[in-house]
Amino acid sequence: MESKLLDDKIKDQVKEFFGELDKPVKIVFFGSNQQKCEYCSETLGLLNEIAELSELISIEEYDLEENQDVANQYNIEKVPMTVIAGMNEEEIIDYGIRLSGIPAGHEFTTLINDLVMVSKQDSGLSPAIREKLSKLENSVNLQVFVTPTCPYCPQAVILAHQMAMESKYVTGEMVEAMEFAELSNQFNVSGVPHTIINGGSGEVVGAVPESRLMGEIEKALSLN
Repeated sequence: MESKLLDDKIKDQVKEFFGELDKPVKIVFFGSNQQKCEYCSETLGLLNEIAELSELISIEEYDLEENQDVANQYNIEKVPMTVIAGMNEEEIIDYGIRLSGIPAGHEFTTLINDLVMVSKQDSGLSPAIREKLSKLENSVNLQVFVTPTCPYCPQAVILAHQMAMESKYVTGEMVEAMEFAELSNQFNVSGVPHTIINGGSGEVVGAVPESRLMGEIEKALSLN
Protein backbone atom coordinates (compact mmCIF):
# COMPACT_ATOMS: atom_id res chain seq x y z
CA MET A 1 0.00 0.00 0.00
CA GLU A 2 1.25 3.47 -0.97
CA SER A 3 2.28 5.60 1.98
CA LYS A 4 0.29 8.75 2.67
CA LEU A 5 1.93 12.11 2.03
CA LEU A 6 -0.23 14.08 4.47
CA ASP A 7 -0.34 13.32 8.17
CA ASP A 8 -3.53 13.62 10.23
CA LYS A 9 -2.59 17.01 11.69
CA ILE A 10 -2.18 18.57 8.23
CA LYS A 11 -5.39 16.90 7.02
CA ASP A 12 -7.29 18.42 9.94
CA GLN A 13 -5.88 21.87 9.13
CA VAL A 14 -6.83 21.50 5.46
CA LYS A 15 -10.35 20.37 6.40
CA GLU A 16 -10.66 23.54 8.46
CA PHE A 17 -9.73 25.66 5.42
CA PHE A 18 -12.13 23.63 3.30
CA GLY A 19 -14.95 24.77 5.58
CA GLU A 20 -14.91 27.87 3.33
CA LEU A 21 -15.60 25.85 0.17
CA ASP A 22 -18.80 26.86 -1.57
CA LYS A 23 -19.10 25.47 -5.10
CA PRO A 24 -17.60 22.29 -6.65
CA VAL A 25 -13.99 22.34 -7.85
CA LYS A 26 -12.39 20.08 -10.44
CA ILE A 27 -8.70 19.15 -10.31
CA VAL A 28 -7.48 18.11 -13.77
CA PHE A 29 -4.13 16.32 -13.58
CA PHE A 30 -1.77 15.49 -16.46
CA GLY A 31 1.01 12.94 -16.09
CA SER A 32 2.96 10.77 -18.53
CA ASN A 33 3.83 7.11 -18.83
CA GLN A 34 6.24 7.78 -21.70
CA GLN A 35 8.31 10.60 -20.22
CA LYS A 36 10.60 10.22 -17.26
CA CYS A 37 8.35 12.12 -14.89
CA GLU A 38 9.99 12.02 -11.49
CA TYR A 39 7.17 13.66 -9.52
CA CYS A 40 4.06 12.57 -11.45
CA SER A 41 2.95 9.74 -9.15
CA GLU A 42 3.77 11.74 -6.02
CA THR A 43 1.83 14.76 -7.29
CA LEU A 44 -1.18 12.64 -8.20
CA GLY A 45 -1.03 10.94 -4.79
CA LEU A 46 -1.03 14.32 -3.06
CA LEU A 47 -3.97 15.57 -5.14
CA ASN A 48 -5.98 12.42 -4.44
CA GLU A 49 -5.41 12.77 -0.71
CA ILE A 50 -6.62 16.37 -0.85
CA ALA A 51 -9.67 15.49 -2.95
CA GLU A 52 -10.66 12.93 -0.31
CA LEU A 53 -10.98 15.73 2.26
CA SER A 54 -14.03 17.36 0.66
CA GLU A 55 -17.05 16.17 -1.31
CA LEU A 56 -16.84 19.40 -3.32
CA ILE A 57 -13.47 18.45 -4.84
CA SER A 58 -13.20 15.89 -7.63
CA ILE A 59 -10.24 14.88 -9.77
CA GLU A 60 -9.69 13.78 -13.37
CA GLU A 61 -6.43 12.16 -14.46
CA TYR A 62 -5.00 12.22 -17.98
CA ASP A 63 -1.85 11.09 -19.76
CA LEU A 64 -0.09 13.74 -21.87
CA GLU A 65 0.52 11.39 -24.80
CA GLU A 66 -2.40 8.97 -24.51
CA ASN A 67 -4.98 11.75 -24.00
CA GLN A 68 -3.48 14.27 -26.41
CA ASP A 69 -6.88 15.70 -27.36
CA VAL A 70 -7.57 16.67 -23.73
CA ALA A 71 -4.00 17.96 -23.29
CA ASN A 72 -4.46 20.16 -26.38
CA GLN A 73 -7.76 21.44 -25.04
CA TYR A 74 -5.94 22.72 -21.94
CA ASN A 75 -2.73 23.66 -23.85
CA ILE A 76 -0.65 21.28 -21.72
CA GLU A 77 2.90 20.59 -22.89
CA LYS A 78 4.73 19.49 -19.74
CA VAL A 79 4.15 17.21 -16.76
CA PRO A 80 3.28 16.93 -13.97
CA MET A 81 0.64 19.61 -14.58
CA THR A 82 -2.31 20.43 -12.36
CA VAL A 83 -5.26 22.53 -13.50
CA ILE A 84 -7.60 23.95 -10.86
CA ALA A 85 -10.98 24.51 -12.52
CA GLY A 86 -14.47 25.50 -11.52
CA MET A 87 -17.67 23.59 -12.16
CA ASN A 88 -21.01 24.76 -13.54
CA GLU A 89 -23.17 21.68 -13.06
CA GLU A 90 -21.40 19.17 -15.36
CA GLU A 91 -19.38 21.77 -17.29
CA ILE A 92 -15.73 22.40 -16.34
CA ILE A 93 -14.76 26.08 -16.22
CA ASP A 94 -11.06 26.55 -16.98
CA TYR A 95 -9.87 29.80 -15.41
CA GLY A 96 -6.28 29.36 -16.62
CA ILE A 97 -4.92 28.33 -13.22
CA ARG A 98 -1.94 25.99 -13.64
CA LEU A 99 0.66 24.35 -11.40
CA SER A 100 3.66 22.80 -13.20
CA GLY A 101 5.54 20.45 -10.91
CA ILE A 102 4.65 19.19 -7.48
CA PRO A 103 2.98 21.78 -5.21
CA ALA A 104 5.08 20.77 -2.20
CA GLY A 105 6.67 22.71 0.65
CA HIS A 106 5.42 26.28 0.73
CA GLU A 107 3.54 25.74 -2.54
CA PHE A 108 1.15 23.39 -0.75
CA THR A 109 -0.36 26.61 0.67
CA THR A 110 -0.86 27.87 -2.89
CA LEU A 111 -2.73 24.71 -3.88
CA ILE A 112 -5.11 24.93 -0.91
CA ASN A 113 -5.64 28.66 -1.51
CA ASP A 114 -6.43 27.99 -5.20
CA LEU A 115 -9.04 25.39 -4.33
CA VAL A 116 -10.79 27.73 -1.88
CA MET A 117 -10.62 30.71 -4.27
CA VAL A 118 -12.06 28.76 -7.21
CA SER A 119 -14.76 27.26 -5.00
CA LYS A 120 -15.79 30.75 -3.86
CA GLN A 121 -15.57 31.96 -7.49
CA ASP A 122 -14.04 35.22 -6.31
CA SER A 123 -10.49 36.36 -7.11
CA GLY A 124 -10.30 38.61 -4.06
CA LEU A 125 -8.51 41.33 -6.05
CA SER A 126 -9.10 45.03 -5.38
CA PRO A 127 -11.79 46.86 -7.41
CA ALA A 128 -9.09 48.95 -9.17
CA ILE A 129 -7.21 45.87 -10.42
CA ARG A 130 -10.45 44.11 -11.39
CA GLU A 131 -11.34 47.14 -13.52
CA LYS A 132 -7.94 47.16 -15.25
CA LEU A 133 -8.17 43.42 -15.95
CA SER A 134 -11.69 43.85 -17.37
CA LYS A 135 -10.22 46.13 -20.05
CA LEU A 136 -7.68 43.56 -21.30
CA GLU A 137 -8.02 42.62 -24.95
CA ASN A 138 -4.83 40.58 -25.35
CA SER A 139 -3.66 37.30 -23.84
CA VAL A 140 -1.40 37.46 -20.80
CA ASN A 141 0.64 34.45 -19.72
CA LEU A 142 2.21 34.68 -16.26
CA GLN A 143 4.80 32.01 -15.43
CA VAL A 144 5.87 32.23 -11.80
CA PHE A 145 9.09 30.31 -11.09
CA VAL A 146 9.29 28.96 -7.55
CA THR A 147 11.05 26.46 -5.29
CA PRO A 148 9.32 24.52 -2.49
CA THR A 149 11.57 26.12 0.16
CA CYS A 150 10.80 29.73 -0.85
CA PRO A 151 8.50 31.40 1.73
CA TYR A 152 7.68 34.40 -0.50
CA CYS A 153 6.78 32.37 -3.59
CA PRO A 154 3.16 31.51 -2.72
CA GLN A 155 2.29 35.22 -2.60
CA ALA A 156 3.53 35.66 -6.19
CA VAL A 157 1.81 32.52 -7.50
CA ILE A 158 -1.47 33.28 -5.76
CA LEU A 159 -1.50 36.78 -7.29
CA ALA A 160 -0.99 35.31 -10.79
CA HIS A 161 -3.79 32.83 -10.10
CA GLN A 162 -6.08 35.59 -8.80
CA MET A 163 -5.56 37.47 -12.07
CA ALA A 164 -6.23 34.29 -14.08
CA MET A 165 -9.43 33.76 -12.09
CA GLU A 166 -10.51 37.35 -12.76
CA SER A 167 -9.79 37.56 -16.50
CA LYS A 168 -10.38 35.11 -19.34
CA TYR A 169 -7.31 36.62 -21.03
CA VAL A 170 -4.90 35.70 -18.22
CA THR A 171 -3.21 32.35 -17.58
CA GLY A 172 -1.28 32.00 -14.31
CA GLU A 173 1.21 29.16 -14.04
CA MET A 174 3.36 28.08 -11.13
CA VAL A 175 6.60 26.57 -12.46
CA GLU A 176 8.76 24.54 -10.08
CA ALA A 177 12.17 25.92 -11.09
CA MET A 178 14.26 22.83 -10.30
CA GLU A 179 11.90 20.35 -11.96
CA PHE A 180 11.91 22.48 -15.10
CA ALA A 181 15.55 23.58 -15.04
CA GLU A 182 15.75 24.01 -18.81
CA LEU A 183 12.90 26.53 -18.75
CA SER A 184 14.48 28.30 -15.77
CA ASN A 185 17.75 28.62 -17.70
CA GLN A 186 15.92 29.89 -20.77
CA PHE A 187 14.58 32.83 -18.74
CA ASN A 188 17.75 33.29 -16.65
CA VAL A 189 15.92 32.53 -13.42
CA SER A 190 18.33 32.69 -10.49
CA GLY A 191 16.27 34.02 -7.58
CA VAL A 192 12.65 33.12 -6.87
CA PRO A 193 9.86 34.09 -7.14
CA HIS A 194 10.50 35.24 -10.70
CA THR A 195 7.48 36.04 -12.87
CA ILE A 196 7.84 35.93 -16.66
CA ILE A 197 5.19 37.83 -18.62
CA ASN A 198 4.28 36.59 -22.12
CA GLY A 199 7.42 34.55 -22.69
CA GLY A 200 9.80 37.37 -21.77
CA SER A 201 8.02 40.59 -22.86
CA GLY A 202 8.17 41.54 -19.20
CA GLU A 203 9.34 40.16 -15.87
CA VAL A 204 9.08 40.75 -12.15
CA VAL A 205 11.57 39.46 -9.60
CA GLY A 206 10.26 38.97 -6.08
CA ALA A 207 6.79 39.02 -4.55
CA VAL A 208 5.18 42.35 -5.44
CA PRO A 209 1.84 44.08 -4.77
CA GLU A 210 -0.98 43.58 -7.29
CA SER A 211 -0.61 47.16 -8.62
CA ARG A 212 3.07 46.58 -9.46
CA LEU A 213 2.38 43.34 -11.34
CA MET A 214 -0.51 45.00 -13.19
CA GLY A 215 1.81 47.85 -14.19
CA GLU A 216 4.40 45.40 -15.53
CA ILE A 217 1.68 43.56 -17.49
CA GLU A 218 0.51 46.83 -19.06
CA LYS A 219 4.12 47.72 -19.90
CA ALA A 220 4.73 44.29 -21.48
CA LEU A 221 1.56 44.53 -23.57
CA SER A 222 2.51 48.00 -24.83
CA LEU A 223 5.78 46.56 -26.19
CA ASN A 224 4.00 43.95 -28.32
